[in-house]
Amino acid sequence: MMVPAALLLLGALTAVVAPRLLARADWQDREPVVALWVWQCVVAAVLLCCALSMTLSAATAWQAVRGHVFAGAPHGVVDAYALGATGPWAAATAVTLASAGLWSGTMLVREVLRARARRRRRADELQLRAPLLPGEEPAGGRLVVLEGERPDAWWLPGAAPQLVVTTAALRRLKGRQLDAVLAHEQGHARARHDWLLHCSDALAGGFPQVPVFAAFRAEMHRLVELAADDVASRRHGRLTTALALVELNEDRGVFGPSPGPRAHVPQRVHRLLGAPDRLPALRRLGLTATAALVPVVPVLVAFVPGLRALG
Repeated sequence: MMVPAALLLLGALTAVVAPRLLARADWQDREPVVALWVWQCVVAAVLLCCALSMTLSAATAWQAVRGHVFAGAPHGVVDAYALGATGPWAAATAVTLASAGLWSGTMLVREVLRARARRRRRADELQLRAPLLPGEEPAGGRLVVLEGERPDAWWLPGAAPQLVVTTAALRRLKGRQLDAVLAHEQGHARARHDWLLHCSDALAGGFPQVPVFAAFRAEMHRLVELAADDVASRRHGRLTTALALVELNEDRGVFGPSPGPRAHVPQRVHRLLGAPDRLPALRRLGLTATAALVPVVPVLVAFVPGLRALG
């Protein structure tokens, strides 16, 4: 049980230390895409620690599982893990971690189903508010205009994704600001940010007592917006993108003393206007490579006894 316990300890240490280190980092807002990758690697490492610990614990507790896990492995490798020293903790750990994995999968399925239900409701609402006239064929365009007194724009995913914009938004958006809004939403769609949000929501909703998952969800919701802002600003300019954000959100009170749920909008505008310099390419590459090594550490820990036996 030494290796499974070491993996659990490594997962707990990663879950505690990594978010604190990332919270102190001053480069995340400058490189949101790299930050998204780093956060994914950290969470993947924590989950991998739990999965490997569950597998080795199950192999320790049950001969049938051991036969599948170590099929074809030399006897020296099997002996190096000391799997014969079974105890009640091995089975309890395996069952607990397996239950947590099933619960995570259940929460992810729930989030996906909820997202699909929201998309269906929005599609039905769109069909109701913008019905086809008798004899009119669907245009299949990527832009749909709705009558509305509040400036708003959102991306409607599906087989034929569309950007929905209200007439109030069209009156407010000037010049290339509408193009910037379209580029922002396309950035979300192309990067499949929806899946990042589903996974982070599922982990945080399934395990609200685990701080790393709550931080993961908060950062995903923040960083995907910054990444999409960068997509728009590189195509249409930072000032244009910032003005589009202001025009769409000015009437929502987000720039007042009580911004509410859209408190991140003023921060995004200030970031666009402040034009932070990107990190040097070599440092971006270093951060990306270092983050990719984080999930490798649990694998190395799990294979240490076997590698020693073969050596």
